[in-house]
Amino acid sequence: MRIRKNRVSKMAVITEITKKEVKEIVFNFFADECEVDLAEIHNETNIIQDLDGDSLMFLELIEIFKKKYNLDIELKTIGKYAVKHPIQTIGQLIDMQLLIIEHENKLLELEK
Repeated sequence: MRIRKNRVSKMAVITEITKKEVKEIVFNFFADECEVDLAEIHNETNIIQDLDGDSLMFLELIEIFKKKYNLDIELKTIGKYAVKHPIQTIGQLIDMQLLIIEHENKLLELEK
């Protein structure tokens, strides 16, 4: 699915459909990778403590979203942002992914 880009700023416009898709992909990814029932995953689920997740899973998800939404973002940009905004829960991961989709390589400009 292609996402709409705002003509003035060239940023993606995050729709309710995009939010739903991202949440579904993240929930299904962790259910499969961590071999847990989908019903056990919610926004407050701690990725490391509750699911035994790791940073490699985060990288896999980034690649999934880069392909799905044709994103132009460097991993070092995501890494720099994540250092200042650590991810612990599924909800935080979804929020960060939406920011990545919306801002791509301009993610660090949100700090200014």
